[in-house]
Order: sequence, then structure tokens, then C-alpha cells
Amino acid sequence: MPFGRMVAFHGQMGMFVRALAYMMSHGADGLRQVADDAVLNANYILVELNGTMTAPYAGPCMHEALFDDTFLKDTGVETLDFAKAMIDEGYHPMTMYFPLVVHGAMLIEPTETESKASLDLFIATLRDLVASAKARRYRAVHNRAATGADQAAG
Repeated sequence: MPFGRMVAFHGQMGMFVRALAYMMSHGADGLRQVADDAVLNANYILVELNGTMTAPYAGPCMHEALFDDTFLKDTGVETLDFAKAMIDEGYHPMTMYFPLVVHGAMLIEPTETESKASLDLFIATLRDLVASAKARRYRAVHNRAATGADQAAG
């Protein structure tokens, strides 16, 4: 069944095709499961990091776990340093400094396809980074090897 003529106003056609294919491959029940898994993974991270990192709001989250930088107070480590250390550990850093109403915001959005084992490894890595920051062993930015981009910017 055709869905009509597509023009530039409607965005990128490839994105629509991929989204439609994803939805059709999962079906209604599958999409519900995907959404439930994403929420479960985010809440698992939020609960497991309780006491290690600080959440600005109490209660469960939806598909994103939000933390602020209170746990980094008096360590000399900033949110950006923490994100760069995550890169050093092999993880793509979380969304930083958003939402703007949360100081030093770190917004972690795990995908619905992550296994419990991969989430546990990620959580253990974050705990190690926090422990290093609090023990002042954290040198993700100040003593790291300079890259070409760093030298060009400096």
C-alpha cells in the first residue's frame, strides 16, 4: 500500500524506510518488548550506580538514567574528564551537560539489546572510574597522551 509522495519537507527517505522496516520486523508485541527492555536497562543502571554516582531526581527513570556531577565534588574531575575516561575505557561517552537544568548532567541511554553481562561490565567500569576520581588517581585528561586534535587545538 503506497504512503504517498515524499518530498524534502518530510526529511530523509532512508530514515523513514529503516524506521518502518524496524517496526514491521518487530510487530506491535515486539515494539512493546523493545520499549520495556530499554526502560528496564536504564533503571538497572540507575539502581546499580545508586551510592556511586548521584541522581538529581528520586524514583525510577524511563529509557535514560540521569546523573549529576555531585559525586565528583572535591576530586578535581569534571564531567568532561569523566567522559574522556570512558572513551579511554572503550565506551562511547554519555550525553553530557543535558538537560541544562542539571549541573554536570550525564545522561546514560542503554540500548534495549544490551545483555545483563554487558550492563554489569559497564557499571563496574563506571564504579572503577568514580573510585579512581575519589582516590585522586584519575588522570584521564591531564596526563593522557596528546592526540593530533589536541595539538592542533592547543
